[in-house]
This record gives sequence, structure tokens and C-alpha cells, in this order.
Amino acid sequence: MLMRRTVRMIVVLAVTLAGAIGGGVGTAQADGSRPANDRQLLFYNHSYGVLDRETADAIEHSAYLPGFADFQVRTTTGTGGQTWTGRYLMGRETYLELFGVGDIAGQDGTLGSAGLGLSTERAGDLATVTERLKSEGVPDPVGFLQTRDFGDGVPVPWFDAVLTTTEYDAFGAWAMEYRPEYFADPRGHTEPASFPGDVGRERYLSDDYRTHLMRDVTSVRLAVTEGDLADTVPLLRAGGFAVRTVTDGGVVAERGGTTIRLDAVPRDQAGLQRVDMSLNRPVQERHIERIGHSTLVVGPGSHAVWTFNGDGTDANGTDAPGAVAR
Repeated sequence: MLMRRTVRMIVVLAVTLAGAIGGGVGTAQADGSRPANDRQLLFYNHSYGVLDRETADAIEHSAYLPGFADFQVRTTTGTGGQTWTGRYLMGRETYLELFGVGDIAGQDGTLGSAGLGLSTERAGDLATVTERLKSEGVPDPVGFLQTRDFGDGVPVPWFDAVLTTTEYDAFGAWAMEYRPEYFADPRGHTEPASFPGDVGRERYLSDDYRTHLMRDVTSVRLAVTEGDLADTVPLLRAGGFAVRTVTDGGVVAERGGTTIRLDAVPRDQAGLQRVDMSLNRPVQERHIERIGHSTLVVGPGSHAVWTFNGDGTDANGTDAPGAVAR
């Protein structure tokens, strides 16, 4: 039950197949002075990062992670036969997706590439997001259908998605809405609807998180280029996030349960930096797990922090200056 997106490679292919029309949003501004849209339409679904091979392999073969989270390693086939192999930590409504260099084809599989998936909870809200994007300075949002092949060669509609542009440096964000055909397919192992029009994250994800420590992603920090940042801000605003600038030129997006921080950096510094997670139950003592070139600090209390390339916390797991607040 994996929802993976190689955002750009698949989008370019899907645009070609579906005849969608895309346009750049290079002039979008990360202006934190404007209020958020009234109703929250998009919520953090998952984020991904492409890590060095040593770290990715250490994550895949970790003895600790299968107990910490609903942990999976899986290869998925999407639109046009595109495949990707990811390492997944699944929560109640959110999850984390980790790759090694080359696990995704082309540009998306290079070191430091990353992505952010934002999803709707109610059927029809993606159309509203698309209209809001136009008022945010995106005249031609890129829409496409993602499919999933469960192994029989027959693509199943998975979700509809919208991007601000198909041009990018190393990071992309997209809005998505799960399709009823996917919920109806028993191979997806999804849950019954809780209300009419329920296309939410909790329905999509398994309840297996309950038997592990990890519950959900509460904040995420990614380093992105200025161009990728400018292309992402309109989507955050259209989804209802309250977006404010920070002193280093990045932005923080709040509302919807998960805090998203994007720092503006040169391309060679881009990548997933830090993920904060809530736990299903408090732990009494701090546990530090070093996994490749990353550090996962669990507890004390009901939270965990995973930093990559030494960013966000010191060697003891203490919050470093500029870290995302829990």
C-alpha cells in the first residue's frame, strides 16, 4: 500500500500522454505577508528524499526501523511503466519515503533531490485548489492522472494530481486527490469511507502503525533552490497553508497538522534535512540510532527527530539553532 510519486519524471510522461499543458512559475514570490486561504484544502501527505547510497542501504537493512515504524521496502510501477524502489515509514495519516541515488530514474534519482506530496481529504477539493492556483499567479496548472500497476499489467487509477510547473532544479511539490477506483480495488487494502466523499489519508493508510512507535510526521525541513521555492509557495497558499518567510530567505508553512519548512540554498546543498515525528506512546529514555549518515533520536517523551547529513540536531539529539520547532 504505497503511494509513491516520482513527481517530475512521471509528470512529464503523463503530460505527454494526457495532453496536459504546463507552464513555469518562476516569478512566484515567497511573500509571507499575505493571509492564508480561508479553508484548508491540502494536508501533508508525505515527503521524500534521495540520500547517498550508504545511508539508503543502512536504512533498508536497519534492525531498528521495523520495530520503530510500519517499515516497508517496495518497488512500485506507476504511469507509463515508471518504477521506483523506496523505503517507507508509514504512520496514521502521513509517511516518509526514502531513496538512494539511482532508485528513481533520471534527474529525480540524483543526490539531494526531494519532493512533497499534499493531499485533499474530501472529493472535489483538488478542483478548488486548481482554481486557487490561478489566483496565486499560476495561469496553467499542470494536471495529470497517476496510475498503479499491481503486477497484472492493468493500470488502476490511483490519484489525480496538480503541479505548478514541470520545470525544476531538485525539488517539487504536488497536490493530489485519491481516486474512487483505487479505494474500490481490494489490492489497495484501504479502509471504508468515514463520510461521503472521504478520500483522506487515514483511509488510505493501514492501521498497522498502531503496533509500532511512530504515529505521524509532525514537521519536515527540506533545503531547496530559490527557483524551486518560488514554484512551491503558490501551491502551499492555494492549499490553505499559512506561509511566512524566515530570516534566511526560506519559508515556514503551518496549518493542517504538519509544519513544513523550506530553506533556500544552492543546488549542491539541497535535500531532505530533518523530520519530526509523534509517537503512539511516550518513551522514558532517549534512544539514538545512527543509520548511515543520518541520526534518529527517539524520546524522551512522545516524539522522535530524524536528521540527515548532521543537520538539525547535535550529536546528542538536542535541537540546534534554526531547527523546526516541535
